[in-house]
Amino acid sequence: MSLAFFTIIHIMTGTMIELNVKSRESDHDARDIRAEGSIPAVFYGKKTPSTSIIISEIEFMKVWKKAGESTVVTLKHAGGDVDALIHDVDIDPVTGVPRHADFYVFDKSVKIEVAVPLEFIGVSAGVKDFGGSLVKVLHEIKIEALPSNLPSHIEVDISSMTEIGSQITAAELKLPAGVALLEGGAEEVVALVAAPKSEEEEESAPIDLSAIEVAAKGKEKTGEGESEEVAG
Repeated sequence: MSLAFFTIIHIMTGTMIELNVKSRESDHDARDIRAEGSIPAVFYGKKTPSTSIIISEIEFMKVWKKAGESTVVTLKHAGGDVDALIHDVDIDPVTGVPRHADFYVFDKSVKIEVAVPLEFIGVSAGVKDFGGSLVKVLHEIKIEALPSNLPSHIEVDISSMTEIGSQITAAELKLPAGVALLEGGAEEVVALVAAPKSEEEEESAPIDLSAIEVAAKGKEKTGEGESEEVAG
């Protein structure tokens, strides 16, 4: 029986990436699939039955790197388009290569909650001119939006941090239209400019562990002598 082919199309910043995948038969062993340079995968949703598929490892890695787990991926096939997110990827702990991937098919009319990566841009005068250290407190932020409005990332412009102690909170981020922070996250600090370390902190002498050890042994001997004297 001929295998049905699907296409994953990912739209981001005007660029279309296609990933051809084929349906997986129940008797197709996962080890054989990986040996052929492919990955077993599945897509499913509340209203979509679980469908096993096979994807190219190389092509999936390209899509995953750009899409992450917060950008909509569209599955194209004869039955119609299916929008999904890369929901979960199982990584081999030894090789670091994906062993399996899950795609979650969502309802286009229902808002979903995802964690979106932050991309820091600009130059902070607090760092450049005053020697401060840029501390990135958060590397991703949780948002809510319709699937069609989900951004691949959110930019954090650090040029507003002009002095030591400056900080940016989640409420100050410029979010795309239709995107909202999850309740309670507005006051979270995203980044701040910390004061530079003083020369005393940088040049402080390391602790001499050998001296501590010698002192401890001296006390131990003294203690033994006192105990013997009391016992006598």
